[in-house]
Amino acid sequence: MGLRRTLIDVTPLRSSPPFRRLWMGQTLSGFGGQMTLVAVMFQVWQTTKSPTWTGAVGLAQAIPLVALGLFAGSLVDRVDRRKFYLVTTTGQAVCSLLLALQGFLGHVPAAGVLGLVALQSCFGAGGGPASRTFIPHLLPKHQLAAGLALRRIAFQGAMLLGPVLGGLIVAGLGVGTCYLIDALTFVAAFYGAFGLPQMGPGDEPARPGLRGVLDGLHFLARTPVIRGALLTDLATTVLSMPISLFPLINAERFDGNPRTLGLFLTAIALGGVTASLFSGTFTRFPRPGLVMLGSSAAWGAALTLFGMSPNPWTGLAFLVIAGAADTVSVVSRSTVVQMHTPHELLGRVSAAEQIVGQAGPDIGNMRGGLVAHASSGAEALVSGGLLCLGGVVMVGATTADLRRLTASPDPHTDAASS
Repeated sequence: MGLRRTLIDVTPLRSSPPFRRLWMGQTLSGFGGQMTLVAVMFQVWQTTKSPTWTGAVGLAQAIPLVALGLFAGSLVDRVDRRKFYLVTTTGQAVCSLLLALQGFLGHVPAAGVLGLVALQSCFGAGGGPASRTFIPHLLPKHQLAAGLALRRIAFQGAMLLGPVLGGLIVAGLGVGTCYLIDALTFVAAFYGAFGLPQMGPGDEPARPGLRGVLDGLHFLARTPVIRGALLTDLATTVLSMPISLFPLINAERFDGNPRTLGLFLTAIALGGVTASLFSGTFTRFPRPGLVMLGSSAAWGAALTLFGMSPNPWTGLAFLVIAGAADTVSVVSRSTVVQMHTPHELLGRVSAAEQIVGQAGPDIGNMRGGLVAHASSGAEALVSGGLLCLGGVVMVGATTADLRRLTASPDPHTDAASS
């Protein structure tokens, strides 16, 4: 019984058929999305032979999410969220079909491919916040953290295996086939979406346009728990994101061997998957705010030790710890946000969380690169880890509500009341 309580809690998959269908559909579609990312990177590189163009793939995905996210979140809070999600999923599927068509036809310039990626990201700017509002509708409060952990492990599984499958398919059958498989995985996404109940905007729909966005920002500013959760996420990403440093660290510690470069991301993913598999250890803990602060601090400490480690293999072990801490932090933060956001504001707050999760790592990777350029990879890692620790301590010290936050004690809370 003790071991079962430490493993990932699959109760939401058994107790809620709509959640189970949604989870299965989004998991399969996530694999397709990761395969498409590999195909896009390969096609753009083959067309341009330019790292600048391959770097622009990330911008093509990020800019629409940041530019449209808050307005899309406000729209989510004004309409039936299920219908809105179906519209955005249809748009993403059509973009995948267009990518497949150009992949088979060939001779499409890199700018055209990136244009389709950006268009698909525009639909994702709305679909992402909409899908984040579903779990509080489908699960009771005491299963929220478990549902979010299941969603996290699905994402990590796609991150681990999707690129590998994408690379094999691109090598054997070409980019067009890879895009087509991604388009077909949207059948699974529709399977999950059509099984959802109607989800209206609540008693107080968002006001149209900029006014609705400002209402959401005002809620973030005056709600210490939500504000503290998002600031903690910024502390762990903007101040200490290490991914841009991996090529330099690989050169410093492994003499630039290309076989070892992938080990850094694999180590983080391994830690994340392990934490997800044993997520019962923290999803059942009644203080999600405290768990979030502790795991965010552990991320900063692990990266500091990674930067200080004289042995390269010991350093990889610290990255595994960092990956586990990151997963605990992400699941706990989402639990805090979704449990303490009113139904009528969930779309806008979810959009803000998506923007923080998208822009924070990009800015953090830029910070790490600039610091490393002026000093060294180790100094960039250590300074980032210490800054993260300081930021998390500051948020925790100034947000007592976040430290004392408790989950719903009532195991019979109705899903609709969440």
